[in-house]
Amino acid sequence: MKLVVVSAGLSVPSSTRLLADRLAAATGRHADVEIQVVELRDLAVEIAHNYATGFPGPELSAAADAVKSADGLIAVTPVFSASYSGLFKSFFDVLTVLDKDAIAGTPVLIAATGGTARHSLVLEHAMRPLFAYLRAVVVPTAVYAASEDWGADGLEGRIERAAAELAGIMRPAPVEEDELVPFERQLAALRPE
Repeated sequence: MKLVVVSAGLSVPSSTRLLADRLAAATGRHADVEIQVVELRDLAVEIAHNYATGFPGPELSAAADAVKSADGLIAVTPVFSASYSGLFKSFFDVLTVLDKDAIAGTPVLIAATGGTARHSLVLEHAMRPLFAYLRAVVVPTAVYAASEDWGADGLEGRIERAAAELAGIMRPAPVEEDELVPFERQLAALRPE
């Protein structure tokens, strides 16, 4: 199955990317997944150009295609002004302009990073409603990592629980009829309606 990780961290190294990588690795322990990371920092210029021209550049197109074809999605953002980052929101805005059903029905694990635990409600008051609007299936456990959470008890348990929930609802995308090899087409024709 294909797991796509969208990370909106801006710095290098990034605690947002670190959390994204830990969530992906944990999901990989619960399901056989092929992981692809979409680093939004690298797409910032193409996202801005898409707003100005209405056309995605090649890297943005490839990222959008990866997200649309994902069997599961991990979306991680740093907290800015008590919400997700503008870059994070801009990417998902562009994605839905390209295809309004881009992630409809896709299992999603949401996560965020911030300097203080006081911003942890960003998961429930900003991110969960965004993905509900996009008609994604958001797993019950969301993961927030404040600065003091790194290396402390509790974060790894939340990561494992959320990853297990995501792995539990991920299913491979159905094969399109035209992707079947001739023998499989013959078998499909024999199946009763």
